[in-house]
Amino acid sequence: MGTAGRPAPQLSPFWGGATVQRDEARCRVGRCRVGAGSLRDGGSSPLEAGSQPVEVATQEGITREELQLAARNHGMPLEALRYPVTPVGLHYLLIHYDIPPVDPESFKLEIGGLVERPFSLTLDELSSRPAVELTVTMECAGNGRATLTPRPVSQPWLLEAVGTARWRGTALRPLLEEAGVFPGAVEVLFTGLDRGVEGGIEQWFQRSLPVDEAMRDEILLAYEMNGQTLPPQHGAPLRLVVPGWYGMTNVKWLARIEVLERPFDGYQQRAAYKLRQSEEDEGVAVGRMLPRSLMVPPGKPEFLTRERFLGVEPVALEGKAWSGVGPIERVEVSADGGLSWAEAALGPDADSPWAWRSWTYEWSPPAPGRYELCSRARDDAGNVQPVEPEWNLGGYANNAVQRVPVTITA
Repeated sequence: MGTAGRPAPQLSPFWGGATVQRDEARCRVGRCRVGAGSLRDGGSSPLEAGSQPVEVATQEGITREELQLAARNHGMPLEALRYPVTPVGLHYLLIHYDIPPVDPESFKLEIGGLVERPFSLTLDELSSRPAVELTVTMECAGNGRATLTPRPVSQPWLLEAVGTARWRGTALRPLLEEAGVFPGAVEVLFTGLDRGVEGGIEQWFQRSLPVDEAMRDEILLAYEMNGQTLPPQHGAPLRLVVPGWYGMTNVKWLARIEVLERPFDGYQQRAAYKLRQSEEDEGVAVGRMLPRSLMVPPGKPEFLTRERFLGVEPVALEGKAWSGVGPIERVEVSADGGLSWAEAALGPDADSPWAWRSWTYEWSPPAPGRYELCSRARDDAGNVQPVEPEWNLGGYANNAVQRVPVTITA
């Protein structure tokens, strides 16, 4: 039995991180990498290990590195907004490093740190505990990044980095209560089995939550998705699901939970996922999802540009809206690029407070020509989508309204 204030046990070398040296920062054709130097002068300067290198595109074309990321990861086709629950193969996917090989038979979840009773659980032991099922909308924090100017160079999401799934697993809170969290604990750290190099640091993917947030009843350790065993790309055999928070919080391939006596200072918490305007800016941490509405693009698409073509007949616009801060209270639609707005009809409340809500709007095009359709959401906490994006170095939390160009033909 431990005592209050006892330091957390040291992790084994398996959980350690090795520093990897980086080349000097440099500007390259088509983009500029910004480290300790200035974005304005584009000069070269060494990057300190663990700093957040920021690359900003200096031309419109996509880079080879962005193409590699886009080929590995995928968004949800916007026509899949018609589904209340996104089919597994259409749900957005972001894999930071590699999908790790995990043997479900030998897998164990470790729970330790600043607790009285550290313990581990096999997958069978986890699945034999009381099960909880929740429908949850999950959105990547970088959704909308590629629409920013200048474009931060990373996973080049347009607006498709979202999906809603039915997650089944066991609640986190009872596990922490059984472990006995010591007074003075401040955060709970979640470590996944995916390993890579980022910011000059070789690391496991790790994110933390304040203890009070980690003890919320709705947080799950999920082993099923949409009624089937969790697939490898979505974190099998076990992942964290934190309803309302952007996707990076929902650690995949979860293998260790550690209670901490001080805030986690790892790369994904300290350097990444911060809203910053400059390299010198300490930044504000990205957390809960901001309100967003997305529309199913109407009509027929042009293959390359995806622009839409419709006749002059009335058309039923539809979409989904969500927020991690509060329930959706209102959705509005514009046919003139956001100059004027009309209220859409909200569908019934979802079967989960953490799932998106449907909306519809009957639009009658006044005449042939080109139009720009938009929709925006408001949650019950008073947060409203901005019409124009708010730029930041990492391209995070850009919830500016969607713009859908359409051509009405006679």
